[in-house]
Amino acid sequence: MPIHASVLDLIGQTPIVKAQRLDTGVCELFLKLESANPGGSIKDRIGLSMIEAAEKRGDLKPGATLVEGTAGNTGLGLALVAQQKGYKLVLVVPDKMSREKIFNLKAMGAEVRLTRSDVAKGHPEYYQDLAKTIADQIPGAYFINQFGNPDNPAAHEFGTGPEILEQMGGDLDAIVFGCGSSGTMTGLSRAFSTLSPKTELVLADPVGSILAEYINDGVLNDKSGSWLVEGIGEDFLPSISDFSRVKKAYAITDAESFHTARELLGKEGILGGSSTGTLLAAALKYCKEQTTPKRVLVLVCDTGNKYLSKMYNDYWMLDNGFLERPQHGDLRDLILRPYGQRDTVVIGPNDLLTTAYQRMKLYDVSQLPVVDGDTLVGIVDESDVLLHVYGDESRFRDTVSTAMVSKLDRLDVKSPIEALLPVFDRGQVAIIMDGDTFLGLITRIDLLNYLRRRVQ
Repeated sequence: MPIHASVLDLIGQTPIVKAQRLDTGVCELFLKLESANPGGSIKDRIGLSMIEAAEKRGDLKPGATLVEGTAGNTGLGLALVAQQKGYKLVLVVPDKMSREKIFNLKAMGAEVRLTRSDVAKGHPEYYQDLAKTIADQIPGAYFINQFGNPDNPAAHEFGTGPEILEQMGGDLDAIVFGCGSSGTMTGLSRAFSTLSPKTELVLADPVGSILAEYINDGVLNDKSGSWLVEGIGEDFLPSISDFSRVKKAYAITDAESFHTARELLGKEGILGGSSTGTLLAAALKYCKEQTTPKRVLVLVCDTGNKYLSKMYNDYWMLDNGFLERPQHGDLRDLILRPYGQRDTVVIGPNDLLTTAYQRMKLYDVSQLPVVDGDTLVGIVDESDVLLHVYGDESRFRDTVSTAMVSKLDRLDVKSPIEALLPVFDRGQVAIIMDGDTFLGLITRIDLLNYLRRRVQ
């Protein structure tokens, strides 16, 4: 393998893996690992294409500021290229973006501005409109505008498309992709129209987006829903979009997307992101509908390591109603981390307060049940630790028993939900018991999640 002069040399030429354990019916399914790009997604390609094309036109001066609105991966691709080329980058992102992406962007030097994800195009706080406004306010800034930038689809028309066909030996019956800015779809459509006209273009779309209905029924709805999958789906048709060769689309729910991505990891060992789950779910539906063997390729759009706190986190999946939990008809239905399953984060009375502090930080909790054997003997929270150590930091070496609250208000598991409200009003968490057996804790957010799930 050659030694490369820059990480940018690693963009593209991503590998293809044939699925071995997924149910693909009579078809062969191939996975194009765009997650292997250095920034972790297919958007590295357009980040490089849009910036280098602007350089060739003379639109960028050394040290210029780039501005873009992005749901995540385009921002990461732009951040990677901007960092290597010495440009400043301001990104406006909707507030549903995973925190891993935000940490990644900031670590690469991008300035991140969060905005609302519950408003549509035309609203001043819609991420694309806000990005344009910010670009107009910065002297000499260059607005990338992935949704209207022809250098976006060009990356796939002259790069990704020919690359796929070369890897597949020119034999590809169908390709499944998603659509956000529409650059991937438009570029691949143009490439295959000349290089492989037989290749069928299949769109995977989140439920709530307007695109699947537009493809399948010819109806352009002016009202979209909401979805949690990141990076694909739209509430308008981007100006660079060309849907003319896309004849089939599948609308995939968030739940199916997340479960399918987890299945991909469990069966094929490939850690894909949330949109990968959407695309794979659509690809599997397409494959199972076929009566004759076909060679089908699906894009693994990005790596799942950006979603470890979300769809690969069982607690997040439970919180959002994407994993089933046993129903008991009592307060156990509200306990997210049951003690009996060893899911509750606890501390012992003889452990040190510094251990309790570190455990709270590690698991992002503000209180810990204090358990001696299997007996609940107290509870310690952040304020207990603070009051104990303030003025004498050496007291972090004291045992938990010296700071914990041992006089506890317990709730029987058969208590009505309304019994939680006075507990929360006192600023406490609810300690749920079945006789002398500790079952777990219920917090305010647990109750809110429970009430929200009831209206889904």
